[in-house]
Amino acid sequence: MAAAAPEAPSRSACIFCNIVNKLENTEILYEDEDVCVFRDIKPASRFHILTIPKRHIEDVKALTAADKDLVEKLLTIAKEMLSKNSLSEDEARFGYHWPPFRSVKHLHLHTIAPESEMGFIGRLIFFKDSYWFVSPNYVMSRL
Repeated sequence: MAAAAPEAPSRSACIFCNIVNKLENTEILYEDEDVCVFRDIKPASRFHILTIPKRHIEDVKALTAADKDLVEKLLTIAKEMLSKNSLSEDEARFGYHWPPFRSVKHLHLHTIAPESEMGFIGRLIFFKDSYWFVSPNYVMSRL
């Protein structure tokens, strides 16, 4: 008896889960078993990517100590993507929006470069170490 074909993923209310499951027409820049990377649809600079876990995690407040390796991996991959695009970490901004200041309820790390090309609104939305936009180091310190 032949094995049943795996069930195709169904659409989710979460746009990022749909991207992970290839249900959206989004160019995937990188993916492995845990992580997916794609461009932000409203870039704040020339290079603006989102690095997300494939597993649905609502936001930084939903992370636990068990997620430390995943959070480190998100940043490592984001830095690798900068390097592959000949951009410097020194000219990049990394961060997570702190709930409730996020538009998509699926954990995502923003990587924006070069910072010097960010406009006024982008600088506000992604204001470094603010109440609404926190660094990966801050997130790690809370796990």
